[in-house]
Amino acid sequence: MDDSSHSYRTAGGVTVRRSTAPCDPDVLTELVQAVEHRRGGVLSSGMEYPGRYSRWHLGYLDPCLEVAARGRTVVATALNDRGRVLLPVVVRALTEHGVVVPGSPGLPGDSVWVTVPEPAEGEFFTEEQRSRRPSVFSVLRAVVALFFAEDDPHLGLYGAFGYDLAFQFEPIEQVLDRAPDDRDLVLHLPDEIIVRDRKRETCVRHSYDFTVPADLAGTPREARTDDLPRVTDPTPAVVAAQVPPQPEPGAYAEIVARAKERFVRGDLFEVVPGHRTYGACTSPARFYEHLRERNPAPYEFFFNLGEGEYLVGASPEMFVRVTGAPGRGQRVETCPISGTIRRGEDALGDADNIRELLSSAKEESELTMCTDVDRNDKSRVCEPGSVRVIGRRQIEMYSRLIHTVDHIEGTLRPEFDALDAFLTHMWAVTVTGAPKTWAMRFIEANETTPRRWYGGAVGVIGFDGSMNTGLTLRTAQIRDGVATVRVGATLLYDSDPEAEERETFLKARALLETLALDEAPAQGAEQAERPQPEAEPPGAGMKVLLVDYEDSFVNTLADYVRRHGAQVTTLRHGFDPALLDELAPDLVVLSPGPGLPSDFDTDALLDALDARRLPALGVCLGLQAMVEHAGGELRTLAEPVHGKPGRVRVDGGELLAGIGADGAFTAARYHSTYTTPDRVKNFRVTAVTEAGDGAEPVVMAIEDAAARRWAVQFHPESILTAAVGERIVERALRLAR
Repeated sequence: MDDSSHSYRTAGGVTVRRSTAPCDPDVLTELVQAVEHRRGGVLSSGMEYPGRYSRWHLGYLDPCLEVAARGRTVVATALNDRGRVLLPVVVRALTEHGVVVPGSPGLPGDSVWVTVPEPAEGEFFTEEQRSRRPSVFSVLRAVVALFFAEDDPHLGLYGAFGYDLAFQFEPIEQVLDRAPDDRDLVLHLPDEIIVRDRKRETCVRHSYDFTVPADLAGTPREARTDDLPRVTDPTPAVVAAQVPPQPEPGAYAEIVARAKERFVRGDLFEVVPGHRTYGACTSPARFYEHLRERNPAPYEFFFNLGEGEYLVGASPEMFVRVTGAPGRGQRVETCPISGTIRRGEDALGDADNIRELLSSAKEESELTMCTDVDRNDKSRVCEPGSVRVIGRRQIEMYSRLIHTVDHIEGTLRPEFDALDAFLTHMWAVTVTGAPKTWAMRFIEANETTPRRWYGGAVGVIGFDGSMNTGLTLRTAQIRDGVATVRVGATLLYDSDPEAEERETFLKARALLETLALDEAPAQGAEQAERPQPEAEPPGAGMKVLLVDYEDSFVNTLADYVRRHGAQVTTLRHGFDPALLDELAPDLVVLSPGPGLPSDFDTDALLDALDARRLPALGVCLGLQAMVEHAGGELRTLAEPVHGKPGRVRVDGGELLAGIGADGAFTAARYHSTYTTPDRVKNFRVTAVTEAGDGAEPVVMAIEDAAARRWAVQFHPESILTAAVGERIVERALRLAR
């Protein structure tokens, strides 16, 4: 008998009745075995970290409805009679953003195919609006709106998000051939969910029934799921198949060597290419159970996606988690992982390896860049000043590896939702690189096969407005008895090709060894003090135009400006100069970026600014653009400086006056291109590096007070510049008034 029953009406007019009853935790073990043969999913957390992960375990079987996507085409499928009750109202939500394709070929009769059109020609989106660009996520947002209800934390869409979904947010030319039957998204709507809370030692079964009003169902009377069976058709049996050969030794090292060439030019700061390894798998359920035992992780999962495809993984990394009530300060969290070393033979060996990991400048640079990009991603959609690092270089230990992890949070602005947060983080810098767009182009051009699910995410979009997702890492995609395990490594200029290749195989070991076995008989970082808010912020009433040169830190820079009361509009480079007259900014900020100023035709924009006598602040690439535009010369560093701290000595000027103790401070450097004081023309050099051992000083800041031009070569928005960065942005706003 049900212990409790609760009814509510969703925002879209569907009545939901939830019945809750206790159940034996062993039912989850039985459910795992059943998921091998029918659609369903199991998610579990095998490790606990206070304030970050908790030991939960949940699963579902025979979902009533499936939402899948291939490119911009979304297919909604009723998987049983219960799904047929909901399909008409779901299709109605889908058609708000797409066009129904009649007689969709190759699909069962209970499926409806909706194509989301590309934005209309000439339709314009600022960077702040980019997450609302028409895409598959527009359709998902409509489904969430249909079933939205704040008081149910479990009902939602469960499943997997593929890597190629990012191209709908950040258009990138696809070089690799995609198989026509590959799916980019598979989400299930379960109507019975088992939830085990290991901390409270409870296990309950939530069962759902739905009533769709006649006007929404398109029938003479309301449609109900009561008493309809909760069962779906079985999926194809797993059969043994020939396992492909493993990658050729040295092939990955060659990709590393090509990446190092791009680091020298300044196109990339870091990049995370991957390659595929293989193993046999005739029982995905057995593999999942053994993987959980051998390699506990915060995001353990097992999905039967239908069409003979399974995902089994033990991912160490949170992707995006959103909690709280929509529109009322939802919390957005991520936990980027970068920095890796193998486990020791015992606890003393672990301690030695942890000391080595924490002492490595390269590993620290990896995580610094990941966190700077992550903070930037949040700054696009979070309240000004709310994005902060609450855990810095914390140690997490797994069966084979030790990682350093940062924990970052922000407060979502009221006009954005969980899907906006998800989109602006696609995909995590820990699986792509920085600047993110250029890193993804490198990956597309240098990996040999599409990523499919790797580097995407798994988890749940809650109908209460929440989201909980983990990155698809340490994951096997299983089809026709073959498990494909993709692995990568975070590459920097400092990377050793052979060592990075070895790291990829070390990461794959936990899964490959488990497959072989199956087939055989911290403390939070202190935050720098921020300036106390004034009664009248220095940017109050000001309009700032931020020009984005495809950089991965531009939104954090925008956040710093917004903190001081200014209104910010962000535009990608190459916009019509007439927009300068329309927007009438009080200050134009030229963002950092990869490559060289000539890659973005920065001279044309600076000419347009000169013609309108608009003040401008340049950051990194912005400084280089101003130097070249004034007739100066640029050079390439012998060794790039990416994500590393550097000492800056102030030599006068307005922007940096009084910044730092004794006229010097530490700042984050991300650049391969530089200039020296003797190569600068028509600008005053106001800061240089503190050169040592006879090295020539590198220009770190320039200005032309009369023309109201200021520029810095370092990144004021980085955590490495936290002590002074916000004061520099504040000073720029005051000077531009």
